Formats: sequence, C-alpha cells, structure tokens
Amino acid sequence: MEQIIALGGGGFSMEPDNLALDQYILDQSSAERPKVCFLGQASAEHADYMIGFYNAFSKLQSTPSHLSLFQPHTADIRDFLLSQDIIYVGGGNTKSMLALWREWQLDQILRDAMQEGTILAGISAGAICWFEQGTTDSIPGKLTALDCLGYLKGSCSPHYDGEGDRRPTYHRMIQSGEILSGHAFDDGVGGHFIDGELHHVVSSRPNAKGYFVEKVGDKAIETELETHYLLDTK
Repeated sequence: MEQIIALGGGGFSMEPDNLALDQYILDQSSAERPKVCFLGQASAEHADYMIGFYNAFSKLQSTPSHLSLFQPHTADIRDFLLSQDIIYVGGGNTKSMLALWREWQLDQILRDAMQEGTILAGISAGAICWFEQGTTDSIPGKLTALDCLGYLKGSCSPHYDGEGDRRPTYHRMIQSGEILSGHAFDDGVGGHFIDGELHHVVSSRPNAKGYFVEKVGDKAIETELETHYLLDTK
C-alpha cells in the first residue's frame, strides 16, 4: 500500500499546541513507535524548523530523526530513508527543494521508499511536491505553476483559505489551462492518498475543508470534499 498525506497547512509548524494532524500521520503506520524522518530542504534546513519538529514528535509516540543534505550524517542516504516508517517534508521553497532532491536522487529514492511501504507526508511545499504540479510562491512576485514529482495525478494548492490570493489564482490557472485540475487544502487540512487515490480528508480545525477544482467547459468548478474534523468527540 502506497500512502501520501498532503497537508495544506497546520501541523506542528503552524499549530504547535494542536498536533492532531501529526498524530493522524503517525496513526497510519503499523509500527508501535514509528520512525519519522524530517526533510527540511525547502527551508534550507532552518534550525528553528528542525527544533520544532523534534519538540513536537518527541511528545508523540515516535522516534524522530532528520536527514540533512548539506551535512549528511551517512553516505547511504537510500538505506537510511528506506528504513523509515514515515518521511515528513517541511514547507518553504519547493523549486529549490526539488532541485536539491534531484541532484541527490531523492526524487527516485522517495518513490522507492513509498513503494516499500514508507508513508510520505508533508506540509505546503511538502504537500505539493508529490503531485504532477503545484501552485508555489517559490519565485517572488506571484503564484506560479510548478512541475513536481508526479507521484500523484493532477495539481495541488495549499493554504487555500490562509492566503487571500490562493483560491482565485488556482481557479484562474485551472480555467486558463496553465495548471492541471486538482486538490486544494485549507490550512489545517490533510488529504490522505492511498495507492494514488484520495481516500480521506481530515482537519485539525472545525471549519477547514478540502476541495477538488476542475476545468468544466471554460470554467473552473470547485467541489467541497467531505472533511473529518479530527477533534470532534461526538
């Protein structure tokens, strides 16, 4: 079973006091104490981001680690990544992250890890990277379409409700054919894909949602997806 969990926003870096999405990711592993590796290349491996990851996942039932590509701790990156139960990718500059990954062959290594049963997850840059395309602010000035890894079909837009230009820009780009139809996730929302298909949409915020946006005729049509609020105790 191949699993990818794409977070539009939220998680430990945006909601340090609400780790519902991070716990959901851990719960998808069959390991009693999942090994979780953080990839922080999109933020240039910023120390504060790394510390936030360790602070959060040390509170949860997991064994956290990270892989640096600027100061790698091992020559056998492939073996290290394939030994993980979960690989969690942070946000930041997607374009720069993908360029670095391709140089280090992570574009293929991560696919192999997924096919071997490692769960791939991430927020923002760490969400759109798995799709054929994503909307990104990697280049200053405006949101643009970016070709990504293509593990999942279509496109993805994160921060759908968190940044005012995300929704109208995604609609415009799909309507014009600049980007493929795809999924959009509010901050605090994650799309859980199994074997390439969306199976669940979950949220750490009561009113946050996931959407599918597609080109129909000459229009972009948005469909709200059934979203399960993780903190609902009813």
